Amino acid sequence: MEDRHQDNKLPHVPVVTSRRDLLFRAGLGFGGLALSSLLSEDAAAAGAGSQGPGVGNPLGPKPPQFGARADAVIFLFMEGGPSHLDLFDPKPALQRLAGQPLPSSFKRPITPMGVSDNTIMPTKRTFKQHGQSGTWVSDWYPHVAQHVDKLCVVRSCWADGLNHVGSVCQMNTGSILAGRPSLGSWVQYGLGSANQSLPGFVILLDEKEPVGGPKNWSAGFMPATYQGTQFRPDGAPILSLAPPETLSNEQQRSKLDFLQVLNRRYGKGREDYTELEARISAYELAFRMQSEATEAVELSTETEATQKLYGVGEPMTDRFGRNCLLARRLVERGVRFVELYCGTGSQWDAHSDIEGNHSKMCRISDKPVAGLLQDLAQRGMLDRTLVVWGGEFGRTPMNEKGNGRDHNPYGFTMFMAGGGVKAGQVVGSTDELGLYAVEDRFHVHDLHATILHLLGVDHLKLTYRHNGRDERATVNAGSVLSKILA
Repeated sequence: MEDRHQDNKLPHVPVVTSRRDLLFRAGLGFGGLALSSLLSEDAAAAGAGSQGPGVGNPLGPKPPQFGARADAVIFLFMEGGPSHLDLFDPKPALQRLAGQPLPSSFKRPITPMGVSDNTIMPTKRTFKQHGQSGTWVSDWYPHVAQHVDKLCVVRSCWADGLNHVGSVCQMNTGSILAGRPSLGSWVQYGLGSANQSLPGFVILLDEKEPVGGPKNWSAGFMPATYQGTQFRPDGAPILSLAPPETLSNEQQRSKLDFLQVLNRRYGKGREDYTELEARISAYELAFRMQSEATEAVELSTETEATQKLYGVGEPMTDRFGRNCLLARRLVERGVRFVELYCGTGSQWDAHSDIEGNHSKMCRISDKPVAGLLQDLAQRGMLDRTLVVWGGEFGRTPMNEKGNGRDHNPYGFTMFMAGGGVKAGQVVGSTDELGLYAVEDRFHVHDLHATILHLLGVDHLKLTYRHNGRDERATVNAGSVLSKILA
């Protein structure tokens, strides 16, 4: 087999055929799966080597650093920036100051459309208090409003980016610049996968890719083994995963065993060559996924009542409802981190006609999100599953184009539920206009630190050596927001 690492440390092996040619001849049927995340050349260091546990199987389960409150995360990403002012953070001052310029007492924010000097725009939504907690929710989210006693609503989030590409990237990776591992990758690296027949980090999209594309679930400078795997809700969950129809399971197993023999022979005397063990593990995972991944997406096996709970079959909610239901099924089967996008292509981005825009997006997302919360709770899964809802930023109190709102990374709302979160409370606040976070300010790094904490991981102690520096998921920043912990 061709030696692609010829140096003084590795003995020469006569060329029989290329590894790529061998795989094609072996007919393993991985094709386009190529397992971008599993078979990438970058998997060279995938055994984690001196990075920690899991040598030989980088995705093997690893114990948390301390008592975990959550076993899995479902991140509901509302891409484009939902308006906190019209959903979860009512501001009477918007009505009182409607049509007036931003008061001089406020620092004038920089927004994507320039230094905004537009007038204050009131909300047309009706807010009511719900549940025993009395949490305020607008009439745009009536189904979620029924579950407020399960939620911890954080009104004081803030971020660094002004545009969608940088802000979506930061909400996923901690940085507005591409190149760092996503949070899901850090979770896989630190904890491994609880199900060795499914990826530990799964991405579910609605209509298209989010802005920035796959970099949002990239492993960055880590081995590609840790990056997210995109699932499709219908048909084969991963393209080209299934072997040819003419190839039986026994033949497939036999071919894989033969490949194992060749790889083991090649690896003799190269025990420190972690790429080989990573690839062997990757092929084995792909083989196991051929049956289990297909079974996981069989939503037809769910009862009619369960599908109805998520809005499956209804024109507005079917797509996102299916993804929410699939997320529950994946977590139920041990997938560690599932990220669902609602509104890919920045569909929540209401620079104009916020009424039309958000009315549509809320109808798409409200019932599925509420269904997920209810389903997890009634199955006894919510206590160990952390649900996170939010976008890359919020919207400004000043109007744009007369009936829309600009990007607002200075203060916005996200909510969390389950997985060790103290339910039925509101944490933090923005100023009287909802422009800036002012109390218990919660940066993206703090969010990531808190998520990792609930999974039993200290964000400062989970490190990966890169270019001579110990890198962390929170870019050496961030603090756990203790007020949200149960």
